[in-house]
Amino acid sequence: MRAAFYTLGCKVNQYETQVLIQQFSAYGYDIVDSSDAADVYIINSCTVTASGDKKTRQMIHRMKRNSPGAVVALTGCFPQAFPEEAQKMEEVDILVGAGEKKKVLEYVNQYLRDGKRIVKITPHTKEERFEEMKADSFLERTRAFVKIQDGCEHYCSYCIIPYARGFNRSKSLEDLKLELYDLSAKGYKEVVLVGIDLSSYGKDIGCHLVDAVTLACTTEGIERVRLGSLEPLILTDKNLEILASLPNFCPQFHLSLQSGCDATLKRMNRHYDTAFYRDLVARIRTKFDNPSITTDIMVGFPGETEEEFAESLAFAKEIGFGKVHVFAYSIRPGTRAAKMPNQLTNHQKEQRSHKMAEVTEQSRQEFLQSQVGKIESVLFETQQSDGMQHGYTKNYTPVCVKSDRELCGEIHDVRITGVQGDLCTAELI
Repeated sequence: MRAAFYTLGCKVNQYETQVLIQQFSAYGYDIVDSSDAADVYIINSCTVTASGDKKTRQMIHRMKRNSPGAVVALTGCFPQAFPEEAQKMEEVDILVGAGEKKKVLEYVNQYLRDGKRIVKITPHTKEERFEEMKADSFLERTRAFVKIQDGCEHYCSYCIIPYARGFNRSKSLEDLKLELYDLSAKGYKEVVLVGIDLSSYGKDIGCHLVDAVTLACTTEGIERVRLGSLEPLILTDKNLEILASLPNFCPQFHLSLQSGCDATLKRMNRHYDTAFYRDLVARIRTKFDNPSITTDIMVGFPGETEEEFAESLAFAKEIGFGKVHVFAYSIRPGTRAAKMPNQLTNHQKEQRSHKMAEVTEQSRQEFLQSQVGKIESVLFETQQSDGMQHGYTKNYTPVCVKSDRELCGEIHDVRITGVQGDLCTAELI
């Protein structure tokens, strides 16, 4: 039996899919590419935007065309957030919510025995606990992702995720320790701690995100530890000092911004303002050697005036981000923002996306130029046919060097010599 997987969305989804692949492989399934003919297709969906739902539908149709008799299982955030809509999708044989992904294999085998449609979507409750899943291999040979948190309780006005992922819940430090030990034993030198709302890790079990980072940084064999996306309010001076004291903590901070205008942030129900964010960035740059600050910025939020957009544009330019993911607001049914007045046109949103992307790309180039001349350690990940070796510094600057031997999986000091497009060139020391 052949099984194929397709994942949309965040690193947490990718982690969970990797766990499913391991389960199916261990059971005896041959894992094939999602574009190949298969007996079973598993789609791990994302519903952050309506376009994500569209991609899910398109993939289901494509899989059924490739293999008309195949079993299709749909899991993830889409069926959890919109169960009634998902159940109308007649081509889907198995529907599993976001909180029961580790049972997908069980349900697939049950369907193959009985031939009866399976719908397992359990509403989230405050009593729900962290779903124990452990991935011990990744497509990337050098970097491992570790999901330590699930759920979100912020209820930003544009976001459906609290409804799809439920309440905050955390992996225990004991289970994290075992997973880190296994990954180290398998040769992974870098781990990335990820979660739906990573900043809320530990609130439900009496600890803090810095405890998880400290544990990872003190695990023998793990040489680098980095974090996924963070909410700005978590980074107090005390927490920054703890992180700065850990030599193998990677000073790359992906601090969710969304807008550089206070009025827009308020409508978004974000819980900080630009003054706080500006001060936080300044404190990070004081406490860490050569950190990078990256973020996400949304344009075209309902009611965003030309003046508000100009404020956001100016703020993005002022901060000087190392990299920015710019995206236009899209209506997400089921959220408060979907019902807000003064929705912008697609043309307005496209124009603003283009302007914001121009400004933030300039900041990106300035950041890359600021790395020239520095000596940094690089974890090498890939080798090109021309002998160029590619990897990342601790602050996640992409670097390439020329070497006659393969460096994948190794950490070496380099001197950064220049900028070439979206990466830095360097020479081995």
